[in-house]
Amino acid sequence: MDSMQIGMDLEERQIYSVQQLNREVKQLLQQNFPLLWVEGELSNVARPASGHIYFSLKDQQAQVRCAMFRNANRALPFEPENGIQVLARARVGLYEPRGEYQLTIEHMEEAGVGILQRKYEALKLKLYQEGLFDSENKQTIPTYPKVLSIVTSATGAAIRDILSVLHRRYPLLTIRIYSVPVQGEESAGSIVDAIQEINKRKDSDVVIVSRGGGSIEDLWSFNEEIVARAIYASKIPIVSGVGHEVDFTIADFVADVRAATPSAAAELITPDQEELLNLFEQYESTLRYLIRDSLSNLHQAIDWMTQRLEFLHPKQAIQRKQEYLTELQRRAHSAVKFKLSDQTNILSKLLMRFESQSPYTRVREAKIKLYELHKQIHRTMQVKLEHKQQLLHTLARTLEVVSPLGTLNRGYAIVSNLATGQILHDTKQVAKDDKISVQLAKGSLSAKVEDKQ
Repeated sequence: MDSMQIGMDLEERQIYSVQQLNREVKQLLQQNFPLLWVEGELSNVARPASGHIYFSLKDQQAQVRCAMFRNANRALPFEPENGIQVLARARVGLYEPRGEYQLTIEHMEEAGVGILQRKYEALKLKLYQEGLFDSENKQTIPTYPKVLSIVTSATGAAIRDILSVLHRRYPLLTIRIYSVPVQGEESAGSIVDAIQEINKRKDSDVVIVSRGGGSIEDLWSFNEEIVARAIYASKIPIVSGVGHEVDFTIADFVADVRAATPSAAAELITPDQEELLNLFEQYESTLRYLIRDSLSNLHQAIDWMTQRLEFLHPKQAIQRKQEYLTELQRRAHSAVKFKLSDQTNILSKLLMRFESQSPYTRVREAKIKLYELHKQIHRTMQVKLEHKQQLLHTLARTLEVVSPLGTLNRGYAIVSNLATGQILHDTKQVAKDDKISVQLAKGSLSAKVEDKQ
């Protein structure tokens, strides 16, 4: 093929740039895929500072990249997290800079159980903040109810379990069953109607609202707000026995008492007949004891009255008067003896006081005090004299150390110019034939300088 032919082929070809190709593919996707719904699981969720959300939507076989821009995600009713199953309304598009196919999400909501769980948590928080769960609003369950109303399905396992427990524990109880559907669209309204009807009749002591276990969808009627508010408004105490031990519904939090299971609800509101029989036996024993105790008290009262009659007999009165007179004589003798002793003590104190105030005694005490003062002055003067002598010796030793005479006694001399009287420290201060004076420890000498070294 020659160069001319190659040139003609190049002119006939339609050559795209990468940008043009990505743009046209994006337009084709947007034209051929209208707004659609897609369900999948969130993964690789990222929320940069821009406020946009980027993630992948996946199932078991595939995944697709997604973007949800800030304006679209402001009204999201939940926080996107990895692993959440969602239902999204999106447009199919292509991210031109990388040539990647992606979905632009305009709306997103949780799918299946996630939505119910969010509704459950939202209603739970709302009712909690309104005070529907507060313990001070709970009513007390009667200890010995006479009439029980049960709101549940008449064909379910829950009613069979409840009746079995009631027959075993408290067969005296009157039972009224209000049969209602416990799941489905109409069940919540039926439960509310039953609770309101029981309150209108006002002939029940306690109510059980119950059903067996199941999924969150099965139990959802007991998470409805109208059911919660009907339970809260009831003037008759309500026990909830919904599902199994691990199941918690809104009705459980609003009810006056929450039971883990329907059977547990029946046990909570009824006493055990065996325990009652034991209690009756205890009451009988207590009653017998009280009767015996009362009889014993009566016997004691009779004995006391007999003793009282004997006490009031004239012979007993005369004897008591004689005993009283004897006691008065003893007390009078004791009082005289005490008074004599007291006066003797006063006289002794006066004599001691007189003796202490005698001139002879005071002169003797003054002599003793004078003698002690003389000894004290002598000791004080002796101490001061010794202190002054020690101080004088110390000062003498100090003066001897710093005195020039001390230096002279060690063989040194003080040399001065005989003409000027200047103390000499250096040979340069004198000249040959100058006369000098040498002061020794004892006496002084005169000399003439003949030579200097």
